[in-house]
Amino acid sequence: MNEVKSLVSSVRNGLAALADPGKAPSMRAYMKSEMPFLGVASPPRTALLKRVYAENPLPDRVSFSTAILTLWREAEFREERYAAIALSGHRAYARWQDGDLLGLYEEMIVTGAWWDYVDEVAIRRIGPILRAEPETVTTLMLTWAYDEDRWRRRSAVICQIGAKAGTDTDLLTRAVEANIDDKDFFLRKGIGWALREYAKTEPDWVRAFVTAHPALSTLSRKEALKHLGG
Repeated sequence: MNEVKSLVSSVRNGLAALADPGKAPSMRAYMKSEMPFLGVASPPRTALLKRVYAENPLPDRVSFSTAILTLWREAEFREERYAAIALSGHRAYARWQDGDLLGLYEEMIVTGAWWDYVDEVAIRRIGPILRAEPETVTTLMLTWAYDEDRWRRRSAVICQIGAKAGTDTDLLTRAVEANIDDKDFFLRKGIGWALREYAKTEPDWVRAFVTAHPALSTLSRKEALKHLGG
């Protein structure tokens, strides 16, 4: 696939040209990343990717998925994985955002295994597919809520952030209850975050939920009620 090779090469070369070795160590330290950084800040990276993706259109679903996975799996620097995530959400390929991409997104969540990757994929990729295909994706999210992998579980908890009135409260409830006793920081923080965001739409529902779930951790409770005076 020449289109895939051209896009991937342009991303890598462009990122390398923007690399700032002086910034890379601090970026890596902040993210606690095993994978090194090139030292490319978000604004220039975004501008680069906008240009590269416009200049290297992908003709079909297969090349789209292949380009994402090539950038992801072969990444030597964290910015390359950010580029893969950006490509996965590019508006030019919105027509391919459906349940067929769930396996790809699951791989990114499990192998990425850190919040900067997982949150973007869970909220901005899986979330919209969930709302478009609730029958299929709800069942998957309920399975993930009980999975051994904490990042699948966090994804099940936070995937509806931003859904507002479209939030499936049964799914949110079941995902939270499945993880309410877990001591993992990212799960506790994720629970609080999901509830806090839904409180912007249904504050009374969140207040009632918190009251009805005394087992919520202090962190989850504090986050959930952050803007409700609790």
